[in-house]
Amino acid sequence: MRINKTAHLLAAAVLGVALAGVAGPAVADDDPENGVELSVTIEPNTTPGQVSMTVADNGGVSLQEDGSNAAARQFVGTLPTVTVTDSRRPEEIPAGDFWAVVGQAGEFTATGGSAPPIGPQYLGWRPRLLSDSTSGAVEAGEPVSSVISDGTGAPAVGLQGQELLVSTANSADEIGTWEVNADLLLRTPADVAAGEYRSTLTLSLFNQS
Repeated sequence: MRINKTAHLLAAAVLGVALAGVAGPAVADDDPENGVELSVTIEPNTTPGQVSMTVADNGGVSLQEDGSNAAARQFVGTLPTVTVTDSRRPEEIPAGDFWAVVGQAGEFTATGGSAPPIGPQYLGWRPRLLSDSTSGAVEAGEPVSSVISDGTGAPAVGLQGQELLVSTANSADEIGTWEVNADLLLRTPADVAAGEYRSTLTLSLFNQS
């Protein structure tokens, strides 16, 4: 598929607001001749909606060894929750429109040593939709395995441009807020060099219409 429009990753912040020393309510005059009639005309909201993405606050993911065997060393963790919000109105969604969150892992490079890097083809994931999608308009991406298969039958291609979350229908049903995370599985050769390795997993939200 050809993606021709990209939405940017947005940072989220929460601001707490408190009221202190609030005065008591003023006493209204009971004389109707002193009253003020109020009216307001609210026009339809013309601000266009959008598709946006946020990632839950996190300090990174530390993968821990679990499930290693003679065939591979395995290290696991959980991706922080990713939220996609589609605030468009039905009439704003073009025919054939869909969006997708795509993950791309970088190389795991050793810190303070000369060990060779571990390529992104050794990292897999199992996406998990956390929101209810009874309409089927939004689905989690397909699981993928390291090139050293995890035995589940998932494609052994690694985390190289794989879908985490995708809207699957040209429908107003995709409007709303959707949350997803994923189990991460790094499977390396059994003789991988010891050391501390670091990588960056980039998540991108694409919109196609």
